[in-house]
Amino acid sequence: MPRTSRPTTVFPIALRELEVARVEDITPGMRRVTLTGDALDAHTTAEGYAVRAFTSPGFDDSLRLFFAYPGESEPVLPTQADGHLDYPKDPRPLSKVYTVRRYDPQARELTVDFVRHGIGVATTWALRAQAGDRIHVGGPAASLGMPVDFDWWLVAGDDTAIPAIGRLLDEAPEDLRAQVFIEVGDDSHRQQLRELPGVTVTWLSRDGAEPATTTQLLDAIKAADWWDGEAFAWLAGETAVIRDTRRHLIEERGVDKTAIDFTGYWKRSEVVALEGDAAVPDLDKNTPAYEKFHDLAEIVPPIAIRVAAGLRLGDLISRGVTTTPELAAQTGSDERALGKLLRYLQAIELLDQPEPDRYALTETGEFLAMDFWAEYLDPNGPDEILGAGLFGLAESVRTGRAAYASVTGREFSQVRADQEFQDKYLDDIASFADYLSAPLATSGALDGARHVVIHSDSAGVDAREITAAHPDAQITIAALPAQADWLRRDLPATIADEARRSRVQIVEQSVFEPSPASDTVLINSALTGMPDADATHALRRAAANLADGGRILLLDNTFDLDDLDEHDGEADLAALTREGGGLRTAAELETVIADAGLVISGTRRIGWGATLRELQPVGE
Repeated sequence: MPRTSRPTTVFPIALRELEVARVEDITPGMRRVTLTGDALDAHTTAEGYAVRAFTSPGFDDSLRLFFAYPGESEPVLPTQADGHLDYPKDPRPLSKVYTVRRYDPQARELTVDFVRHGIGVATTWALRAQAGDRIHVGGPAASLGMPVDFDWWLVAGDDTAIPAIGRLLDEAPEDLRAQVFIEVGDDSHRQQLRELPGVTVTWLSRDGAEPATTTQLLDAIKAADWWDGEAFAWLAGETAVIRDTRRHLIEERGVDKTAIDFTGYWKRSEVVALEGDAAVPDLDKNTPAYEKFHDLAEIVPPIAIRVAAGLRLGDLISRGVTTTPELAAQTGSDERALGKLLRYLQAIELLDQPEPDRYALTETGEFLAMDFWAEYLDPNGPDEILGAGLFGLAESVRTGRAAYASVTGREFSQVRADQEFQDKYLDDIASFADYLSAPLATSGALDGARHVVIHSDSAGVDAREITAAHPDAQITIAALPAQADWLRRDLPATIADEARRSRVQIVEQSVFEPSPASDTVLINSALTGMPDADATHALRRAAANLADGGRILLLDNTFDLDDLDEHDGEADLAALTREGGGLRTAAELETVIADAGLVISGTRRIGWGATLRELQPVGE
């Protein structure tokens, strides 16, 4: 089921050039920059793309701000595309993400608050900004709404979370009940926030200590009175602090993971300043930890990192299990062999040894303690299972066929029938499905649909969004048995409203069987990776029982040869080794559609630039 209880709204991403209207210091620790400009209005770009007016409905919406590299006068910028931005690869744009503190559409003013500490490109820009300066911003790309059906909120963060917390309180209903904990550098950094009768705000001062060097935020939450009823938690700040706070809420307070919204806004690290300007980081000497970790994880095959993730070494070490014997006992590993793995992880700078045979996570190694990376890299997790065929890449390149069975001993179709795999895989898919399902349901493509058949790994979320946007539509989800079993268990949580859920039925069948009779068939990414002949057959079967005038709505990932992307390339190779197909170009997909006896009657952009194709049988 989705990892957050907050509804998601997805926006086409726009690049806007704005001007600094004014700058003011809210406290000694926070500088406010107010931006304005015609680009906040709806307009058409020089490339001919229609851009909607700026909007920011969520209290923690974020923007991406683009800066010039040190020593340069102009920033490297992405280019506007239809619903998304295209990023140049060398050099990449230099950008940072900040919260929208306030947006006033009448005054056409966008406010962003910057914490005044440390060395950083964005911080230094804000400290030197003057009225009339120009800056480019992108987003918000999405907005999360307010959660429902919770009795009260726990809100916690450090200085960097104050903009979002302040906006939350500014825009919250009068009856909000919440306990708010905010850690700041010292008492002079406190801000005047809107007071609500059901909200208590506790300020915690570090008395000049460096950020993320104390435990007082977590200690205060541990000591807090736990109110009756179901709590929703919103946490933001330094990554490791937020990780430990979330862990406490789950393991000691019993808060469900889906009731916690958490974001690591920043990560504590040593920054080397630029020679000649102590306020600007030397980018050549400050490789961000995320980039370093990402590069290591992208090496094929990063066996040691994935084994470490599967053993949950990062989580154990972050909890204080730090010696080889302790780690061997906790993981059920051979002590001598585990010692070799730990030495290797130290050699690639994921671990260090502050004292003999006692390990600690480095700044880069901290990513191993994060749930996302530990689950993503787990050799037994769905992402690794999907990519296991890559070990047979040479065979697939030579033969043009799937090598999955020769590597794993099982055809991928057998893996997909495995209930344990499907449970993990579909749970992951549902966590991110909102970003495509929500804009699809409200795009107008389904207007007038009376009966929609869905072939999609995200079918539950698709059905939730369609039943909400189209109150007369009936839904039939066509799914193989393992997916159908997961959906039956998950659907009550995904679609809580019983009346809407009653409009959804599940039938056990593959995409290669004739779809149930309907006026609309939605195929969401179900053909991606299939060989062309299989995809052609699936489209014919989907059209077999269409009502007169009915249509197929097809969402399928395609490969853009004009903008090669390494991640699309990886997905293409993984699909080749797994199923013998791969990502198709737009032209190749059009050939498959024509071979199936269908024509494209219309296209539209969905979400961040995905193409939805409306198909009808030839002659209709």
